[in-house]
Amino acid sequence: MTAPAPPIDLLSGAFFLDGAREAYRWLRANAPVHFDETSGLWGLATYDTVLTAERDARTFSSAGGSRPEAGPMPWMIDMDGEAHTKRRKLVSRGFTPARVRATEPHLRDICDQLIDRVCERGECDFVADLAAPLPMIVIGDMLGVPPADRDALLEMTHGMLGSLSGDPDAIAAAADAFGAYDAYARATIVRRRDDPTDDLFGVLVHAVVDGDRLSDDEVVMESLLLLIGGDETTRHVTSGGMEQLVLHPDQHERVAADLDLLRGAVEEMLRWVSPIKSMARTTTTDVVLAGATVPAGARVVLLYESANFDEAVFDEADTFDVTRDPNDHLAFGFGHHFCLGASLARLEIAAMTERVLARLPGFALATDESLPRSITGIDRMPVRFTPSPRSA
Repeated sequence: MTAPAPPIDLLSGAFFLDGAREAYRWLRANAPVHFDETSGLWGLATYDTVLTAERDARTFSSAGGSRPEAGPMPWMIDMDGEAHTKRRKLVSRGFTPARVRATEPHLRDICDQLIDRVCERGECDFVADLAAPLPMIVIGDMLGVPPADRDALLEMTHGMLGSLSGDPDAIAAAADAFGAYDAYARATIVRRRDDPTDDLFGVLVHAVVDGDRLSDDEVVMESLLLLIGGDETTRHVTSGGMEQLVLHPDQHERVAADLDLLRGAVEEMLRWVSPIKSMARTTTTDVVLAGATVPAGARVVLLYESANFDEAVFDEADTFDVTRDPNDHLAFGFGHHFCLGASLARLEIAAMTERVLARLPGFALATDESLPRSITGIDRMPVRFTPSPRSA
């Protein structure tokens, strides 16, 4: 006898925030391709269905918009075919292997500088003091953002993502945040045109592919995509991953004692947190998937988090295991839209995790209450540790 379906609303921020994993489990077992009558969306819940859609960009188009609650935006994740390829070539010039490698020696120093601010206190908010500043510093430096502007940009990106909750006040605040970023980016574009630089803003303004340059509108949107992608997702995997290490002392001790496990720990953090819960696609033709016929023109939601907990792919999927191997999660997507900043994000998460393990002994949660969360991740994470000296 099939268990009754739990409440499912693929357009509700509350669904993804509270109890989605139980619903995912039901979907994978009973309706891997599910039509949600509440939202009018189709959901793909298993690893195989999500991977199939990611591999077939012609049938599962991104041009209708990658967010289920909105239409297309003028950035590359909402493009297909030649338009996407050309835009990705332009933007990828800022994420060459050489550029990413060039950031690695500085990551440890940045982490140590952030830890120096709190190590003597014996307590801090891990999100606000450590997990959030690191990726903003890194992506800000890559974009060429002056250090004095980092906090303002952090507030802008956080404000824009607040709209994912669906709350009317949050949506209004997101619009204000976007307006502020638009003005900031356009002023920066003018400066880069007059004074070319080698940072990402300069690359976007001056890069040419097949004779084409990006317009000012396009530079605004692609720089915003880099900022949000480089900041928010890395922040939430770092904080959510450290939370799991705290909640699993045996895993914490193993990684601290053997840093060869760090790489695997980072992959398990990515799988477990799954910072991008979903992306939307639009079908260009009728398609049969897992026995269900999805009609042309349907809005389809790829449930990455559900795929990353698919029992058919991950043994003991509900267990956090830093030694998991293989760990072919879909936290960065797959195929044409695989995250450009994946290598950089991995380096940042590893660097902060390693420095916390090395420099903050006794690291533990400083509250017995549930941590406050938004749809994207942990908002605040009070922690305590043994006070330690600043780095030399």
